[in-house]
Amino acid sequence: MTMRHAIYAGSFDPLTNGHLDVLKASLAVADVVYAAIGIHPGKKPLFEFDERVGLIEAATRDEFGDDAGRIKVVSFDGLVIDAARQQGAAIMIRGLRDGTDLDYEMQMAGMNETMAPDLQTVFLPASPSVRTITATLVRQIASMGGDIRPFVPAVVAEALTAKFNSK
Repeated sequence: MTMRHAIYAGSFDPLTNGHLDVLKASLAVADVVYAAIGIHPGKKPLFEFDERVGLIEAATRDEFGDDAGRIKVVSFDGLVIDAARQQGAAIMIRGLRDGTDLDYEMQMAGMNETMAPDLQTVFLPASPSVRTITATLVRQIASMGGDIRPFVPAVVAEALTAKFNSK
């Protein structure tokens, strides 16, 4: 039997409960899911790449147990379709929170299909309890000392608190 490989790309800066929700759903679609962290030289992330890898690995281990081994964390710095090809992924996972996401993601899916017709985009709707969560808002709340525990895994909450208490 051929294994189905998928790629789920994002900055994961930081990993949120919304990301975990999409990762969990993606495990029902694919045998192996590559959480692909986009690295852009012009952007300064809050967490360095290695920190994000560690947070994703710890959070998925806590959340998914043995299934966490089916999630592989990789980096990419170009087009996500190229990263998908490098990992042997035939499925691109995209999470949707609302209609605005759908409009944007449909445009991206169309462009990606033109460039990589062999790569199938699969949209996974976020669960209602995590639809409002964005990494940007989580960073803003954390930077002002707010309680981010409802929005991120415990290991990420600890890392965010430590990051902003050291500044």
